[in-house]
Order: sequence, then structure tokens, then C-alpha cells
Amino acid sequence: MRILAFNAAHDSSVCSIQDGKIEFFCKEERLTRIKRDKNPFKSLELYSSLNFGKIDHILYHTPSNDETSTEFFYRNYIRKKFDIEMENYSVLSHHRCHAALAYYNSRFKKALVFVIDRNGSMFFINGECMARESESVFVCEEDIKPIYKNFWNVPDQENNRQNILDVTTAYYPDCKVTVKSNVGIVKVYEAATPLIGQHPLENGKTMGLSAYGISADYFTNKHKLFLEGSPITNKFIHLNNNDRTTCFYKEESKITKKITKDNYSHYANKAKLVQLETQVEVGNLIDEYVSSTGIHDVCIVGGYGLNVVANQYYLETIPNVNFYFEPVADDTGISIGAAMLKWREVTKTNPVSVKDNFYHYYKKEKTKIPGKITTTLEVCKLLEKKKSVAIFDGNPEAGPRALGHRSILFDARVKKGKDIINKIKQREWYRPFAGVILKEFLYKHFAKLPVQKSPYMTINFQCNTPSLFPAIVHRDATSRLQTVDKGELFNILSLFNKRNNCPVLLNTSFNLAGQPLVHTVDDAINVFKNTKLDAIYFVQQGKLLKK
Repeated sequence: MRILAFNAAHDSSVCSIQDGKIEFFCKEERLTRIKRDKNPFKSLELYSSLNFGKIDHILYHTPSNDETSTEFFYRNYIRKKFDIEMENYSVLSHHRCHAALAYYNSRFKKALVFVIDRNGSMFFINGECMARESESVFVCEEDIKPIYKNFWNVPDQENNRQNILDVTTAYYPDCKVTVKSNVGIVKVYEAATPLIGQHPLENGKTMGLSAYGISADYFTNKHKLFLEGSPITNKFIHLNNNDRTTCFYKEESKITKKITKDNYSHYANKAKLVQLETQVEVGNLIDEYVSSTGIHDVCIVGGYGLNVVANQYYLETIPNVNFYFEPVADDTGISIGAAMLKWREVTKTNPVSVKDNFYHYYKKEKTKIPGKITTTLEVCKLLEKKKSVAIFDGNPEAGPRALGHRSILFDARVKKGKDIINKIKQREWYRPFAGVILKEFLYKHFAKLPVQKSPYMTINFQCNTPSLFPAIVHRDATSRLQTVDKGELFNILSLFNKRNNCPVLLNTSFNLAGQPLVHTVDDAINVFKNTKLDAIYFVQQGKLLKK
């Protein structure tokens, strides 16, 4: 049986499952080069051209249920393109799709899944959108059942909060339901992001800036953003009711386009505040449901699942819990989760985990690979000379983290390495870089956490020797790390360590600021030509292109 699923919202993607296994995955932005593209036409066209075979089910997912426009359009498109009727998988299922992906990839037998999201499915009452999913908790075993759901009511429906609560509770009779505010936890976090001139979905930049904020001792009750677990409504204002962009109350006039080394303090403090308060609220939620259910296997997913600072906090403060942090935590993974749910619904068996196959479909190009034949040793020698080397290795990563297939490497020991690579990538000065480390050396240089590895860069680690790796250690002496024990990235790092007694390299995504991850050879060459990047190593062809 073959199931095809796609999501038609930001970070759109297409996924196909055949006999329980992922056979195809494609994120639209990689093909169109439009960041967070929400119209998966090129991905669907690519899938169609590959002729995988008969499709038994096609699922459409969006947080909305607007049958008069978008869905109607896709229904006609699918009918003509694939000669099959499209099935709607959108009504109040967004968080469930997130939960399915995390649970099935975790390989836990029974687990709690916490979906911490900016905007989940819309909840309509009498044809009008009244609320949206914010946080959900699921118990996952034979089924994926919600036991807690919080909704944020849309701003102009605040007076109808009790009505919303009554209706949502009736819809989820076996689930604790709350409608706490017109913002949820992630929207509280989002409030700091417009202040630094960024799109609400660029919360990773807020996370990077938060390390420059003042210490936690500064924050008193007057700064509090939550009261007894509920966001304080009058702290925030919605700048745009169409996309529900949230900002700190009466501070929208202070929005800036550029954070400099002279003006960053105010903005960094706001970033620090939302980081500290939101991670505590999520941590409290985890602690509450681990205690009440007795389930100690926990999955974290949703956009906030990519917050590596928060993930470190859970590991340090919540004992006796086995955590799984889903790498494709944002809406990129919704198509995979939807396909998995349908597979489970039809077959009554679990789909196969994609945990060890974390790669995007890549159709090999006709483009002639430039450069000269090289070796791993030559790549190491370039890194030793403080050169930046991009890695292009087969299928690209499916998620947002560069894991050695579309990466830029640099010597982590270079004091100004962060500035050098930020300039190459044309990024903001305050943004940190991740590191890649040989797994066996993880706890020689970094403080111990209750995990043995971090293969998908989903966790921050406190560095014991920050002076050794200034290019990857952030202002707060932490680093987001990938551990490796196989593959060409492992080979490069092993040789680099043998020659230099250094088991760490800077590893960042092969792209420019505001652009999707490099996908094709042509994409890679364009970045190479238009930046001061020193070299590209095409692994499978064994070629090195350098300036």
C-alpha cells in the first residue's frame, strides 16, 4: 500500500510511505528556493515524474479547513494529476500529525508526546475561527490520544473564552482542555522576535540573542510573563491580526531592523526573558504529566522543539525521564506525520521509524561536477589552514540542521571564527554556530547530560573548555552539538583530530542567511561564487572546488 501526504501551509512538504516505509520526502523550499514556501507544487511534480507506482491514498493537510478556496483548488489539481480523490486530513489534526512523527520515530513503546507549537489547527465555532491549538499532550501506544490541550483564543474573541472552552471541552470529552489567553507559550516567545526586526518564524535568532541578556537574577515579579501558568494578556499586542504577529505591549514603535553591538542590550534582555519563562512553563507541563501518568519516555515536537536551550534545560532539571527530541520538529514534518497516521489507521500496524534515514530526496543532476580529484587528507589540510570548506554529500538533510551532507566546516579553535563564518553567510553578528564532535569525546570537553549522543543537533551542552573552541562556544559558554561516529564527516573529523588533537569542528548549514539549505550542485556553486567561501568538497565524486 502507498500513501502520499502533503501539507499546504508554511514549510510545505510532500511525503510518500510504501509498505510502512518512507520512500520519498521533499520540502518545497529546497526546489523553489523560497524560504518556507507554502505551495508544494514542485514537490508534487517531482514525485509524479518518478513513477513510484499506484497510490492508494492521498492526504491533504492544512491547519485551516477552508473548503471553498485552497482545498477546492488542491482537490481539482490532485484529481487531474493523479486520477484519485484527495482525502482531507486537516480538521483538528495538526498537533496529532506532529505527535505521530515524534512517537513513531522515537521507537518508544509507550510515550508522552508534548507538542509545543505557535499555531496549530484552527477551531471553528459556527463557521468562525475562534481559537487555535497551542500546547498538546498525547499518550501514545496503540493510538495517539490527547490528554491535555490548550488553545489560544483569537484576539477579537477574548470575551468568548468561556464559550470556546465549553465547545472545545465537548469536542475532547476525555481530555483536559484550557483556553488561557490570546497567546500561547510559543507566541509569548515570539513576542521578542519582531522587536529585532525578524519574522515571527525566525525565533531561532531570538534564541541566539538571548545569551547576551543579563542574568536571571534581574527578572522580578514585575517582569513576569506568566501568572499561575497563564500568559498575562496585557503584556502583549497583536501587530497584525492576519498572521497574529505578537509583540510586547506598547513597544511596537521600538521595532528595529538591525541589532548592533551598541543597541542590543534592551532586545537581548527581552529575548532572555522569554527564553527563561517559556522553558520553565514547558518544563512544568512535562513534570506535571510525567508525574500524573507515570510515563517516563517523553517526546518533544512542534516549533519550540527546535529550541536547543530549552531542551538542555529539561535534561538538567527533570530527572528520570528518557527524552526524544524530534529533529524535524517544525511543520516540515507534518506530511510525514499525516502519512504515518493514515498508515496506522488503515493497517493497524506502526510505520517504520525514519530516525536513521534522516535525508531528503535528491534527484541526481546532469550538471558536471567541477573541481579536482581530492582526498580526505586534502580537506583536512585546508581546514588546518583556517579555510572554510563546504560539504556536499548525496541526499541533503530533511530537517533544518546541517548534519554533514550540506554543511560548512571550519576550525573551531579560531578566535574570530564566528565572525568569519557569519560574514561568509551574511548573518547577524550575534548568531552562534554549532559544533560537530567525535562521540567518544563528548563528555571530555562538555558537561554531562543524561544522553549518550546528539546525532541531530537538538541539544545545547555546557562547555568545560570554552577557550579551546571559541568559534562554536556561545556567550553563555554553551554549544549546540552534533555527535558523529560514522560517515564522511566522521572520517574528516577523525583525521583532523589525529593530526591536531582536536575532536571538534564548526559545522553550520550550507546556505546564506534567509535562504533554504543548498539542494543542488548549481545551488552550491552559486553560493561559492557569491561569497568568500574557500572550497566545496563533493564527497561522492571525490572532487574539491577551491578558490
